[in-house]
Amino acid sequence: MLGIGIDAVDVDRFRKLLERRPHLRQRLFTSAELTSLEGRTDDAASLAARFAVREATMKALGVGLGAFDFHDVSIEKMSSGAPHLLVSGRAETLANAHGVSTWHVSITHTDTTAMAVVAAL
Repeated sequence: MLGIGIDAVDVDRFRKLLERRPHLRQRLFTSAELTSLEGRTDDAASLAARFAVREATMKALGVGLGAFDFHDVSIEKMSSGAPHLLVSGRAETLANAHGVSTWHVSITHTDTTAMAVVAAL
């Protein structure tokens, strides 16, 4: 294992942030991620979990905020329903420099808390 990261996000706080700054949806998340959540009456917990993935990925790479763009990391759902981590741009360059060839991601959320764990191998 080359790195591991974990992050937790308060769902209500994240929801309020998105309400105050609606433009953050497009700044933080890819269009594919936003499309995958269309039709939900409340997507705050799912978005908070996806944000936690970005933070956990930074931690797994040993870098801080600003090391790569938020769109450089995203989640897609596999046919099994499991999340799959997509890494591109500067995040991919950093991963390659660290010798990362495989990612594992686990995300979960309740009504109050969203969490993500990312392992870089």
